[in-house]
Amino acid sequence: VSLTLHRHTVLIYASVTSVVIQRDAQFDVTYDDTVTSDNQTIYSYNHTVSRNKTEGVRVSVELMSESAQSPVLFVVRQKQAVLSFQVPLILRGLYQRKYQYTQLGRTLCQPPTKAVAETQFFFVDVSTLSSAGIQYQLRVSRSQALFFKYVFPDGVDTVIVKVNSQKNFPCSVMSIQDIQCPVYDLDNNVAFIGMYQTMTTTAAITVQRKDFPSNSFYVVVVVKTEDEACGGPLRFYPLLPDELLDAGNRSKTLDVIVSPAINSEVYVMGMLFCLGIFLSFYLLTFLVACVENKRYDFVKVFIRIDFCIGCVLICLSVSLADDGSTLSSEAVTDSLASADGNYGYIERSLESVGRSRHESLSSVEEDDYDTLADIDSDKNIVRTKKFLCVSDLARKDKRILKSNFKELKHLKWQTKTLQVKICSKCECRDVFSSFNNILSNLGYVLLGLLFLLIILQRDILHNRALERNENTAMECGIPKHFGLYYAMGTALMMEGLLSACYHVCPNYTNFQFDTSFMYMIAGLCMLKLYQKRHPDINASAYSAYACLAAVIFFSVLGVVFGKGNTAFWIVFSVIHILATLLLSTQLYYMGRWRLNSGILRRMLYVIYTDCIRQCSGPMYIDRMVLLVMGNIVNWSLAAYGLIKRPNDFASYLLAIAICNLLLYFAFYIIMKLRSGERIQCLALVCILFTAVVWGFALFFFFQGLSTWQKTPAESREHNRECILLSFFDDHDIWHFLSSIAMFGSFLVLLTMDDDLDTVQRDKIYVF
Repeated sequence: VSLTLHRHTVLIYASVTSVVIQRDAQFDVTYDDTVTSDNQTIYSYNHTVSRNKTEGVRVSVELMSESAQSPVLFVVRQKQAVLSFQVPLILRGLYQRKYQYTQLGRTLCQPPTKAVAETQFFFVDVSTLSSAGIQYQLRVSRSQALFFKYVFPDGVDTVIVKVNSQKNFPCSVMSIQDIQCPVYDLDNNVAFIGMYQTMTTTAAITVQRKDFPSNSFYVVVVVKTEDEACGGPLRFYPLLPDELLDAGNRSKTLDVIVSPAINSEVYVMGMLFCLGIFLSFYLLTFLVACVENKRYDFVKVFIRIDFCIGCVLICLSVSLADDGSTLSSEAVTDSLASADGNYGYIERSLESVGRSRHESLSSVEEDDYDTLADIDSDKNIVRTKKFLCVSDLARKDKRILKSNFKELKHLKWQTKTLQVKICSKCECRDVFSSFNNILSNLGYVLLGLLFLLIILQRDILHNRALERNENTAMECGIPKHFGLYYAMGTALMMEGLLSACYHVCPNYTNFQFDTSFMYMIAGLCMLKLYQKRHPDINASAYSAYACLAAVIFFSVLGVVFGKGNTAFWIVFSVIHILATLLLSTQLYYMGRWRLNSGILRRMLYVIYTDCIRQCSGPMYIDRMVLLVMGNIVNWSLAAYGLIKRPNDFASYLLAIAICNLLLYFAFYIIMKLRSGERIQCLALVCILFTAVVWGFALFFFFQGLSTWQKTPAESREHNRECILLSFFDDHDIWHFLSSIAMFGSFLVLLTMDDDLDTVQRDKIYVF
C-alpha cells in the first residue's frame, strides 16, 4: 500500500514496522535527517551526463550523533554500479588497531553513455538497525572529485604519472586504475586493482596505453590512516584491543603531472651506448694482444740469437776437445748457462738430494739422525728461512723427486746430445623501467666474459709452452695457477646478473643477491694475491667457499639481528679480533704452527724468551709491518662497529673486506718495488686507470639514489632525473664505472708480475 503525500515525498510500507521515504534531492544542498530501524530514506538525484565531458560526483556524509549503537548504511545505486559504505567507517591499521571515521566522502564514477547528452538518475539509500534515532548530514556535489581521469592523446603510447608534495607526511598512496566502477579509493582497498605506489614527497608510475583498453585511466590518491608504510612513527598504542582511535585531520596538498615517457629511440640509443662502451674493451684487448704478440715474436728472435751463440760456444768447445783438450759435460752445460743466463736451465741439486736419501737407506743407524739434506726438504726449515724465494715453495716432496730423477737425468742428457748434433746448423728462424638499472649491469657480464677469454688465452699459451718443455715456463716466473682467475671472472658475471635481479625491486629480501658476490670477489682477490708469492697454497674449493659461506652467514645474521643489538655486536667484534689474530699468526709463521692445547704455553714461552729475557726484533720485519698495520685497521673497524653499531651491516662487512684487500695490495706493490722488481708499462697503465675509475665510481655510489633499508616511499625521495642520454641515472653510471674498475683490478692482478716471466724462481722473493 502506498500513499503520495507530496510531490517530493513518497511513503512505502515495506513491512509492518519499516517505512521507506523517498525524496527528490538537489546537488550542493546539505540534508540534515534522522534515521532509525523503523524508517529508511532514499534520496533521488538526476544529472546530465555528456559523452565528451567527465564530471565527478562526490557524496559526503557526516554522522552527528556521538554515540551510535549501530552504524548507518549508505547504498548508492547507479545505472551500472552499486556502491555501499557504513558510517562510522572502521579502518584497521598495524597490529589490528582500529580507526573510526564519522565523516566520509566517496566519489562516484561516471556511467558510460553513447549519446551526446543523457539524463541519468542515481539513488542514495540510508538505513540502520539502531532503534534510537541517529542524526546525519548528506551532501552531493560535483566540485570535489578526488581522483582524476587521463585520456591518451593520439601518438602517445606511454606516459609517466608523477605526484609531488611538499610534505613527507601523512603517508599517501597513488593508484592507477582502469575506467570502471566502483573506484577503489579507500585505504583498505586502493591496492586491490591496477598499479600503486606509497609516497611521502614523490611518486612516479609509467603507464602504457596497451594496458588500458579504454585508452584512459584514473589517477587516485588516498591518504593512509597510518604513516608506518612510509617509514613514519606509530603514534597510538592502545591498551584495550577494542579501543577506537581518532586519526584526526589527515590532509595533503599534491601536484599531479602527466607527461609523455621516453620513446623507443631513447631506449635504442641507451642500449647501443651500453654495448658500445663495453665492446670497445673487446676491441682494445684485441689490439693489445696483437701488439703483445708482435713483441713476443721479437723477443723470441733474440732468444734464438742467444741460442745460436750458445751453439757456437759448444762447437768451439768440441773443437778444442778434438785438439786434445778435455771438456766435461758439466763445463759445456756451464758455458751454455752463462751464454743464456735468462732462458737456460739451472743445475739443481736433485742428484745430491736423491743420493743422500738413497745412501741413508743403506744404514740403519743414520735413520736416527737428521741429515743435511733435510735442510732442502723439511717444511719447518724451508718456510722459516729469513729470506724465502718462490722456488723454496714451488717444490715437491723429495720422494717424488727421487722417483722421477732417473727420467729427468735421461732427458737432460738427451737435450745436450741434441744441441751438439744441430751445432753445425745454427739457423735462427722466425717463430710463427628500472630497465636502465638492469641494462647498466650488462657491463659486469660482458667484462667478466672478456676476462675469462683473456685467462683462457694465457692458459692455452702456457700449456703449449709446457708441452714444448720451455725453460721459461717450467723454471721462470710466478708459477701459473689460473683456477682462481676463472673463479674471479665468473663471480664478476654473476655479480652483474644478480645485481640486475636486485634492481628489479630493491628490498629487504633480495639485497643479499649481489652483496654475496661482492664478498666472494674480495675474498678471491685476496686469495689470489697471496697465492702469487706462495705457490704451495692452492686452496681447495671446499675450504675457500666454506669461509665465504661463513662470511655471508654472518652478514645475514647482522642484517636480521644486528640493528641496535649490543650483544650481537660484542660477539661479532670478538670473533673479528680473534680471526684477525689467528690469521696473522698463520701468515707470519707461514703455516708452521699448531692450534692445540699447548698454544698458550708456547705463547708464554715466546714472550718470555723474546721479550723479557732478551729483547730481540722480529725475524720477518716486512711481514710484521704488514700484520701490525692490518691488526690496527681491523681492530679499529671492530671498535667502530661496536661503538657506532651501523644499521647497514652488509656494507660494514664489505668495508672490512675491501680495506684488508687494499692494504694487502698496497703492501704487495711496495714489497715488489723494494725487492728490486719493476712494474711493466701495461700493468702501470692498468693501475693508474683503475685508480681513477674507482674514484669516479665511488663518487656516484655515495649519491644514494636507492636503498633497501628504507621503505619504498622513503627510497623514492632520493630519486633524480636521468642525467646521461635522458636514460641513465647516477646509479647506472656507478654500474658502468664499477664494472670497468673491477675489470681493471683483475687485469692489475693478472699483469702485475709479468716482468718476472724471465726471472728464475730462486731469485723471486716471497713476501
